[in-house]
Order: sequence, then C-alpha cells, then structure tokens
Amino acid sequence: MSFLMQCALRRPRHPCTGVDALRLLAREPASALARFLCFAALVVPACASLALTSPAAASGAASSGAAPSVGLSGRLPVAAPDAAGVVDPRRALALHDVFVRQVTRRLNVPAGEQRAYADRLQAALREHALGQLSGEYVVMVDRNANVQALFIYFRATPADAWRMIGASPVSTGRPGEFDHFVTPLGVFEHTPANMDFRSEGTENENHIRGYGKRDMRIFDLGWAQAERGWGKGGVSQMRFQMHATDPERLEPLLGVRHSKGCVRIPASLNTFLDHYGILDAEYAALVDSGRSLWVLKSDREIVPWAGRYIVVVDSARGTRPAWAPAPGAKAHAKVPAGTDTAD
Repeated sequence: MSFLMQCALRRPRHPCTGVDALRLLAREPASALARFLCFAALVVPACASLALTSPAAASGAASSGAAPSVGLSGRLPVAAPDAAGVVDPRRALALHDVFVRQVTRRLNVPAGEQRAYADRLQAALREHALGQLSGEYVVMVDRNANVQALFIYFRATPADAWRMIGASPVSTGRPGEFDHFVTPLGVFEHTPANMDFRSEGTENENHIRGYGKRDMRIFDLGWAQAERGWGKGGVSQMRFQMHATDPERLEPLLGVRHSKGCVRIPASLNTFLDHYGILDAEYAALVDSGRSLWVLKSDREIVPWAGRYIVVVDSARGTRPAWAPAPGAKAHAKVPAGTDTAD
C-alpha cells in the first residue's frame, strides 16, 4: 500500500476529534512541470519599486486605487526572476495586492495594530527557537474571543520587521459544549507527514457542509494537545485543522468563536492559501524531488516564499476592536436551531 493511501485511510472525517476515517477519491496528480510553467508565467512590472521603509508600503496599491498589472497567466502578478534568475524576496510583499483582489472577507487592520501583531508573532516564534525565521510567509491566528482573526506576515531577512500581507475573520474553538476544544496555542508546522485532503462537499444530517463546498482544501496540522471545553476541563488530543466551512450558514458567522477547536476560514482565503502555496514549503519540496501529490492542483501558482508555520496566539483583549466586527443578527438567523456548532 502506498504512503499516500495509508495517509488517506488514516484521515479523520471529523475536523477536530477524528471520529471516523475519510475515504479519499483519487484525483489527477499535480504536475511538477505545470507548477514550473505557472511560476515562469508570472511577471511583476510594478513590484520592484515596492518600498520597505514605510508601514504603509504593503498597502500602497490598495489605498492608491491603481489596478495592479495582470500577468501572462491571466492572474495578478506576484513574482518573477530577474535576468540572473534571482527573485528579490522583497517582492513577496506584492502579494498584498493579490490578497485584496481575491480574498472577499478581509479586515482593515490599522498600521499600529499590524505592528503590535508583528511583535506578537516574533515573540511566539522566538519562544519556539524560530526567532531568525525569514524569507517565507507565516500565518498567525488570534484566538481571542474579541478578535477571531487570521493574519499573513512576511519579512525578507531577520533584520527586517514583519509586514502584514492581509487579514481575515475566522472562527476558533468555542468551549461550553461536549466535544468542543479551546483552539490550542503554539507554533504548528504544516507538513506532508499529516497529508492534507479536500472536501467532498457533502452535507450532514443538519444540511451543514462542515468542510465547505466541494474541493476546498483541509490544512491538516495533526494531533495536538488542547484544553477540553466541557465537563471538568483538562487536556486531551484533538485533530487540529484549518479549513473552510459551510458557505451559506456558517461562513457569515466568522468573527466569533464557533468551531469545535479547528480554525474555520473564509472560502476565498482557503482558495488563496491553496493556489499560491502560502503554507506549502514542504509540499513543494516533495514535488521538486519527483513526487506527485494528488492534493495539489495542477494549475496552482506557488510563490517562491512558501512557508510552513501557523502560529496561534491570544491577545488577551478585553473588548472588541472596531476593525474586527462581530457578525450581526442576520448572520445568526441563517443557522438552524441546534446546529450552529456543526463542523
């Protein structure tokens, strides 16, 4: 039996606790050649001049109202090598423009807050002996009940400050009910040792698509120790994943704690992370070594600065900031009674 099939058979269906095994369907394997051609087609006519000295540098294109140029692939440009075949890592900040155009659920985080979260990110990385990490994207989640947000950061060198690429609302674990965990804190590595898989788009008995619409990617972070949110509390294992959710009923509720412990994200963010390989450094290494991974789509455009770490923090905020609004009554009204925590 192949390694990938063994992974498939071990795959938990339930996004947090792994109650059943998920049967995965065979798909067309990703092509390393297609991946290379997609990358080679990208151009960056305006990115070389992107400034790194101003806190507003990463958001300049969005605030100016100028439309970024479109690459040969028909999508927004993110990177291209120079005449010597070298890709300037500072160009990674140009992904901000792509984020603005393609991710529909976004948060407008003030510059001061961006710097504060950059400090939190660096502190968490340093605590896990990753204080010199640079040259790759990092995803950070604030699980605080008054925030519930995901941020993408990048810095070219350890001497640079972390710069925010974009932010979106999420839902993390909501304690108080059986089988509900508090989303664990820490630095989690996204690795093929816990192979990702894709949503089948099926509904449960409450007509909820827990993993979102068909073909959404489930970023599997493996087993993690987490605080039980029911009974007498304590700590036990949960299957920690980041994934989309039901687009009609549960995605509108992003911004409040609502999952069984996983990190729910918007569908457009799921597609963004997947298509550009934001967390796929180790997956890309396998492809470069000659492996075919069915979970990677053949039309993906992986960036040269793919990362591998998801950092979960808690900002300990006592009040909700204006830039992270909670969903309103209309969003809650879309959820059938008794099914609002279905994953």
